[in-house]
Amino acid sequence: MKTKSFLALLLALLPLCRIVGQQTLPRLQVAENQRFLVTENGDPFFWMADTAWELFHRCDREEAAFYLKKRAEQGFNVVQAVALAEIDGLNSPNPYGETPLIGNDPNQPNPAYFSHVDTVIKMAAAQGIYVAMLPTWGDKVFTHSWGKGPEVFTIENARSFGTWLGKRYRDQSNIVWVLGGDRNPRKGSSDEAIWRSMAQGLVEGMGNEKRALMSFHPQPAAPGGSSNWFHRDEWLDFNMHQTGHCANQPTYQKIRHDYQLQPVKPTLDAEPLYEDHPNCFNAKELGYSVPEDIRRIMYWNVFAGAFGQSYGCHAVWQMYTPDREGINGPLRPWKEALDLPMAHQVKHLKNLMLSRPFLSRIPAQEMIVDPQEDDEHHVVATRDREGSYAMVYFPTGKVIGVDTRSLQSKTLKATWYDPRTGYQIAAGHISSGPDCRIHPPSAGQDWVLILDARPSR
Repeated sequence: MKTKSFLALLLALLPLCRIVGQQTLPRLQVAENQRFLVTENGDPFFWMADTAWELFHRCDREEAAFYLKKRAEQGFNVVQAVALAEIDGLNSPNPYGETPLIGNDPNQPNPAYFSHVDTVIKMAAAQGIYVAMLPTWGDKVFTHSWGKGPEVFTIENARSFGTWLGKRYRDQSNIVWVLGGDRNPRKGSSDEAIWRSMAQGLVEGMGNEKRALMSFHPQPAAPGGSSNWFHRDEWLDFNMHQTGHCANQPTYQKIRHDYQLQPVKPTLDAEPLYEDHPNCFNAKELGYSVPEDIRRIMYWNVFAGAFGQSYGCHAVWQMYTPDREGINGPLRPWKEALDLPMAHQVKHLKNLMLSRPFLSRIPAQEMIVDPQEDDEHHVVATRDREGSYAMVYFPTGKVIGVDTRSLQSKTLKATWYDPRTGYQIAAGHISSGPDCRIHPPSAGQDWVLILDARPSR
């Protein structure tokens, strides 16, 4: 019996052994031009996140290790997860029988619950992954019709909870804090004050010398996302959107809105349409999302000026298994869903954007000559501010005119980039001009045209 007990102890400790001696990830910070994120070493950072809201709440250490290893292999560098989780996160215990608050009191966090959170965050760091950590899902502030709550936060205890979290994780370099949790502040309520108080507590707990980046995750909103309420708040380092779960919405418009705001702050879509999600929550009439829907949103947003992009899978965010009640009809268990097509394709977007000068990239919609509708055919362009390259995304392969005169040379090297595979097809050279008619390799499929200016001699 002693031997069996010893072996059981060893097996339980294996996930912890893997994180001993981990290499500390460099902290993230806003780039000098206020448009992008960089590491504290100055290296460009393209945010390629997966949405794993229930990671801390529903996964044990072995499952968390499996999940993080898979996502790292697929090219993800951020996971979005919630401490006080959405799915009855206060009263339904984690795999070790622990709930996050003693007596559901934010003034009394349960160290045993957060010990598991500690381990998962360190596991993520060992895989080169940053954690975009939500202190709480928004239903603990405002339950509304789809949350279980209970509502436990006040202006006072939000600050103390934030301070406790800030102190606990101030030395963990791979954390980005995200307030909000799928709730928009209500007019005439204390919601904004509660979130600001929690942000103040986090800053106090971390100390300015070790302050992690912070943002806010809203519901779908207009014209911006987090910027609608908090853009001028000093604690808000970059803006977030949730653009909803319908296909072919002009998500790029929301990115463009934030891009034009003053003061300048980075922006991205942190919750787009998930893969394998019922379109507009209506699977019966509209079916489920497919990879083409997801790619279109991602490339639209990044080319419109976002500094990165989040991905989500409907089964994975909720860590669905057949013995759990699924939310909004997940199609398969979460471990199987980890290998859906887009999970293997997101790295092609990250690799493409980092293949050229990154911090000087700007939106370049003025390069598109022809009038366009805000539909699935909408072509978007981005380029280097110095004119060394441009990229044009064709979501359905339609022919369109492109004005290339903003690039440095009169002769441009053309390359087609396949966003499904990352393969590149040399397309020779074209002469720069005000209306170059561009014919993608195939109609009905999405392509990226890369135009590189020839170096001047």
